Amino acid sequence: MAATGILGLISALGLLTVAIMMGGHTQAFLDVPSLLIVVGGTLAVVLISFTPAEVAYTGGLAVRALGHGQPMFGGLARHLLELAKQGRANGLLSLQQQAKQEGHPFLRQALSLTVDGAPHEAVEKILTQDTASLLERQERGLALLRRAAEISPAMGLIGTLIGLVQMLGQLSTPEAIGPAMAVAILTTFYGAVLAYMVFTPLATKLEQLSADDLLQRKLMLAATLSMIKQENPRGLELTLNALLPPTQRVRVFK
Repeated sequence: MAATGILGLISALGLLTVAIMMGGHTQAFLDVPSLLIVVGGTLAVVLISFTPAEVAYTGGLAVRALGHGQPMFGGLARHLLELAKQGRANGLLSLQQQAKQEGHPFLRQALSLTVDGAPHEAVEKILTQDTASLLERQERGLALLRRAAEISPAMGLIGTLIGLVQMLGQLSTPEAIGPAMAVAILTTFYGAVLAYMVFTPLATKLEQLSADDLLQRKLMLAATLSMIKQENPRGLELTLNALLPPTQRVRVFK
């Protein structure tokens, strides 16, 4: 199911909200200064550590990771085997139309190189470098999320210290103690929620997305090199099944 990440995040935050509402005094959990310290402080420190472009790219990755479910590698393997059968039977030029219509950018690039007659060494080098660049960008995004998960509790602690200083400085004014104590406690609460209910799960989902992207590309690369070498598609089926999880292995040739 593709929306499990989104459903999980909504469920976690929803259950937390329901628990707060059941306990009453919901308004007490809303404090703008605390939010400014934790959310604004976390964003500021992240921008110090990473470029704005990396922050924007990671935001897109996080959205994609949330909607990422279990990919159907078996369907991809069957598609690749059909392409290999067509290329072997009718020649690689017969794949020109499929290359233009292919939805996955990596496979479209691979098929275009194949149709253009590029040697397999050059194709392997180009596609391997493209994959390495993707993994490097995703690793930077993963590092950003992990950094945010580290920073947000620390910002909560800083907010707690600010609240305590304000409270101790106004002990002679009882009506000012409550708001200062709210800042002290709620910043820790906000920091923990961001770290353990948002950033850490997102980092885990991104790890899964990166691993699945890598496996997809391994399958596409193996099929592309096999087509260029005009190898028997039966041998490609064995190669793809060696890469696939046991539950998603395919059997096209009887």
